[in-house]
Amino acid sequence: MAMLAELTHRCPLACPYCSNPLDLKTRAEELETREWVRVFGEAADLGVLHVHLSGGEPAARPDLVELTAAASGSGLYTNLITSGIGLNEKRMDALADAGLDHVQLSVQGVDEQAADRVGGYTGGYRRKMDVARMVRERRIPLTVNAVCHRQNMDDIHCIIDLAVELGARRLEVATVQFTGWATVNRQQLMPTRAQVAETTAAVELARRRLKGVLVIDYVPADYYATYPKACMGGWGRVGLNVDPSGKVLPCHAAEMIPGLVFDNVRDKSLAQIWYDGDAFNAFRGTEWMKQPCRTCERREIDFGGCRCQAMAIAGEAAFADPVCAKSPHRYLVDQAIESLGVDFVEADFRYRAAPERTR
Repeated sequence: MAMLAELTHRCPLACPYCSNPLDLKTRAEELETREWVRVFGEAADLGVLHVHLSGGEPAARPDLVELTAAASGSGLYTNLITSGIGLNEKRMDALADAGLDHVQLSVQGVDEQAADRVGGYTGGYRRKMDVARMVRERRIPLTVNAVCHRQNMDDIHCIIDLAVELGARRLEVATVQFTGWATVNRQQLMPTRAQVAETTAAVELARRRLKGVLVIDYVPADYYATYPKACMGGWGRVGLNVDPSGKVLPCHAAEMIPGLVFDNVRDKSLAQIWYDGDAFNAFRGTEWMKQPCRTCERREIDFGGCRCQAMAIAGEAAFADPVCAKSPHRYLVDQAIESLGVDFVEADFRYRAAPERTR
């Protein structure tokens, strides 16, 4: 149904929760324009409806307008996932003319000091506010994406108000997921139980108050859940990712699972990879499941949860997601929560490495 097109890993920001892998792809490894154009056509033929133009920062690609036009010309709904850095009035006009359907703009905080500290980029907050205006003036639907974590969750009411102020139609309150760089900063990012409860209540209240004004999607904190989410809607069911080098993944973080073989669009068609790829079939359906998932009444609801989280916490991707109350490894999640402590050093982030932040 949807394809995440990671056009580049280059990015001017250095967010400490970045979901990109620790081993970032270089500019030299990136697919060329003609290769992405072919992939968009194959995606449309496969039945993909939405393409998310992402990164890194997709605006770091000089050919972003050309790629947007190609995706739109293939009949795909185009969503630009951006920090806003690298966009200006002229480029926004060109993107609108190219058929851009939607913009998802990330915010790292509700004021300049906090946002720029998290993003590791001075002036980033002001640029985001200006880009939101540009999107609004061109009548392109806007989603504000706010990754929430221990150091900004107390601002949830202000985050919601900011989304309304920016003219967003949708707000994604995404509690940090512990993949990529977030695993390095887990102690600094893991919210407390009290913060999660307050955020959940605030979201529910705002949904009622802002009905018809702002749609709020809420990605709750995994570690405090009773049951896991159906990661990616189930492995190999409704979505796929293409990384900057053309490697096709069933989920954003799948490369962390040892033993999986990932095909590349430079070698095979997207349809071949989707239907026959070893990585896509590894955890598709329910036959791969071990107990307690194999006989669980939720096996076709959450599909065992997140394979990457099972790998990261329990040490084997085929185990039940340790977040699940039925998992024999749930105690590892509880230990992680208990190890949080009350105090932390705000400046003690390890920022995402960025050997190639510019064009």
